[in-house]
Amino acid sequence: MNGFIPAFDFQTVFVEPWQWDPVGTAWIVGMGFLVSAACGLVGTFLVFRRMALVGDAISHSILPGIVIAFLISGSRGVLPMMAGAVAAGLVTVALIEAIHRGSRVKPDAALGIVFSTLFALGVILLALFADKVDLDPDCVLYGEIGLMPLMQEARIGSVSLGPWPVLQMGIVFLVLVALLFLFYKQLLVTSFDPALARSLGIRASVYHYGLMFCLSVTVVSSFEAVGVILVIAMLIFPAVTGTMLTDRLPLILGLTLPLGAMYSLLGFHLALWLDTSIAGAMVVVAGALFGVAWIFSPRKGLLALALARRRIQHEAATA
Repeated sequence: MNGFIPAFDFQTVFVEPWQWDPVGTAWIVGMGFLVSAACGLVGTFLVFRRMALVGDAISHSILPGIVIAFLISGSRGVLPMMAGAVAAGLVTVALIEAIHRGSRVKPDAALGIVFSTLFALGVILLALFADKVDLDPDCVLYGEIGLMPLMQEARIGSVSLGPWPVLQMGIVFLVLVALLFLFYKQLLVTSFDPALARSLGIRASVYHYGLMFCLSVTVVSSFEAVGVILVIAMLIFPAVTGTMLTDRLPLILGLTLPLGAMYSLLGFHLALWLDTSIAGAMVVVAGALFGVAWIFSPRKGLLALALARRRIQHEAATA
C-alpha cells in the first residue's frame, strides 16, 4: 500500500476489536445504530416534506440554545441542556417560517439566514463566556463516538445500564417508534397532501411542530456521538437510499434499521482500518451505500434506467 492508505488486515480490523474489548465495541456500534435509526425515522418525513435541510439548520442553531441554557441555569445537566437546545430548534423553525411567509424570501434562503445567524450567535456567546461556560466547541461540532465506553454510566442501584448517552439515545429511539405507530396516518397525510389533511379535520400545523420537536430532541441526543455537523447525513441518507429501493413508505421506514446497522458496523471497522473519525467513516459508508443503490437499484438505478432506454429505442427502431 502507499503512504496514504494503511495496509488492510482482516484479523486486525474486523476480529480483534470484538476479542479485546467486546463490550466497549458493542457500545460504540450500538450508539451509531441508534443515532442512524432515530435520525432515519425522523429524516424520512423531512425528506418527503422537502425539508431535509431543516435538520441541518437545527443542528447548527442549538449551539446558542445550550449556552443560554447554561447561563440561565448554571448547570450542564442533561435537562437544562436539552431544554435549551430544543427551544432553540423550535425557534429556528418558527423564524424560518416567519421570514418565508412574511416576505418574498424563498424557504432555502430563509433557512440559510436563520441557521447562519444563530450559529454565529452561539460562537460569539462561547467566545464571550469561555471562562464561565465549560463547553467544548469541537465536541459540539464533531462529536466523538469512540468515547462512548468512557462516558458516565447510568445505574439503577448497583445495576449498570451502560453509558448514559447510549441509554438516552435508546429511549429517544423507542419513543420515536411509539409515536410513529400512534400518529402514522396523520404524518402520512400531512406530509403528502396538506389540503386533504385539512379537509379531514387534521391540524397540519400541530403535527408539523410535533415533528420539529421530535427532530430537535433527536438532534440534541445525537450530537454528543456524531456531532451537529454530521447528524444531517443521518437525517438524509437512510431516507434517500430507501426511496431508491422502494416507493412504499412503511418499507422505507423499515429499511432505516438495517441501513443504520450497516452504517454503524461498517463505519466503525472502516475507521479502525484508516485510523480516522468513526462518525466520519459512518457517513462515508452511508454515501457509498447510497451510491450502490443509485447505480444498481432494480427499478430506479442508473443501470436499470439505461437498459430501459435501450429497450425503448430498440423497440422504436424495429417497429
